[in-house]
Amino acid sequence: MQARRAARELAFILFSQFDKKITNYSQDDLENIILKSVRILTSNASDELKTTVGALIDMKNRIDDYEAEHEINLNRPLDAANLSVPLPMTSDMTGRIDEMIDIAEKALLALEIAEFTTLESQGDVKNYAIKIADLFQKNHDEVDNLIQKYSKGWDIDRLVKMDKDILRIAIVELLYMKDAPMKVVVDEAIELAKKYSTDDSSAFINGILAKVIIDNGLS
Repeated sequence: MQARRAARELAFILFSQFDKKITNYSQDDLENIILKSVRILTSNASDELKTTVGALIDMKNRIDDYEAEHEINLNRPLDAANLSVPLPMTSDMTGRIDEMIDIAEKALLALEIAEFTTLESQGDVKNYAIKIADLFQKNHDEVDNLIQKYSKGWDIDRLVKMDKDILRIAIVELLYMKDAPMKVVVDEAIELAKKYSTDDSSAFINGILAKVIIDNGLS
């Protein structure tokens, strides 16, 4: 994972901790929230990995039972080891594997973010996330007005909070930071939406950011 991507993920988690009415968080407040967020990340990652291990054990037991109860092995002597048997790949098993892969990937991502934040010597990940949060606090009215303007009549207070936070992060980077490639900012906002929000969110966020880019002469 690149440091800048980790910073965006961390900023997204940071934004989720903000009050509904944006208050003026100090540098210390933001750092404390980040510390709390990293602890939550590592704790959740540990729980998710434990869940995955449990599911893998359950699947292994089911495979062992399937093997033992197969007609080839039912007819073998009691003291003979079971023979391996063909295993049908059912949709149920495929679904379980996909679910475990998804959980494991999210857990590993969380641990990578935590590692970047706590071990990275220059503090670039944490500082970049804090910079996004600080710039949003200073310009939140303008940022939210843009989201409202381009949301086709949706009341911003009724938008999915995750979508709002992803848009807020991307718009801050596009308008006030301008040190990351525009395409990267948009692509990673879409990836955040696919990972954390609803099925329709990525297209919605892409459309809003496209209008921000065009109307502000960034293209």
